[in-house]
Amino acid sequence: METDQVFAGSIPEIYDRYLVPLIFDSYAVDLAKRVRAADPRRVLETAAGTGVVTRAMETRLPAHTRIVATDLNVAMLNQAKARQSESRRIEWRQADALALPFEDHSFDLVTCQFGVMFFPEKVQGYKEARRVLRPGGSFIFNVWDKISENEFADTVTEALAAFFPHDPPRFMARAPHGYHDIERIHAELEAAGFADISVDALEDTSKASRPCDPAIAYCQGTPLRREIEARDASGLEHATQMVADAMARRFGFGSIEGRIRAFVITAVH
Repeated sequence: METDQVFAGSIPEIYDRYLVPLIFDSYAVDLAKRVRAADPRRVLETAAGTGVVTRAMETRLPAHTRIVATDLNVAMLNQAKARQSESRRIEWRQADALALPFEDHSFDLVTCQFGVMFFPEKVQGYKEARRVLRPGGSFIFNVWDKISENEFADTVTEALAAFFPHDPPRFMARAPHGYHDIERIHAELEAAGFADISVDALEDTSKASRPCDPAIAYCQGTPLRREIEARDASGLEHATQMVADAMARRFGFGSIEGRIRAFVITAVH
């Protein structure tokens, strides 16, 4: 759905404040370490969002590495730039990952954290990543496993299905957790021209100090918010509270934690 890609209004700030520490930080560190191990001089990040991977790379990559961080969504990039201290080696650019405004073979490495799921045309996005890579360069990205393997997102989706039984909001299952078939991903990378492809499964634990934090993160800090408001224009706070109650029932009423699981894919030009 077209609205799956709309991160606007107050969503970027809430996303960055609540969702990034909840599920993105640890995977951003993992990607940054993988990028560092490749010792690239020039890195392109696509679908950079609010810059969690950009920040992780900036603190971990050697001084000679230059980073071009891009996203289609200006509001997300603005949030990323507001969070990032001044760095002469980071260039921020609005760019469509399916039509990158860069010359062929101009980067040593391309990385993307939890963004390819939102590409309308996956193979085209992979072709563009390969086009801008120098021979021997790597495309390193991650995707979420199915929603049942990600307990907070699963609980949110189930709670909202009970709240809207006749038209359940399915953003979380459809978009962030809708692209987990490794055989399909492998085949689409091959269709884009990649041959050397490896996959790592990476499980972690998502932690929150209180049940309402994941509820706010998912219901108000993602495009799921628009699905809720489309069903009940004044029901966002009520829906968020219902999700917080469901979180408390499943995980407890104080500090809570749940399993998260993703795949990290490396494709070499």
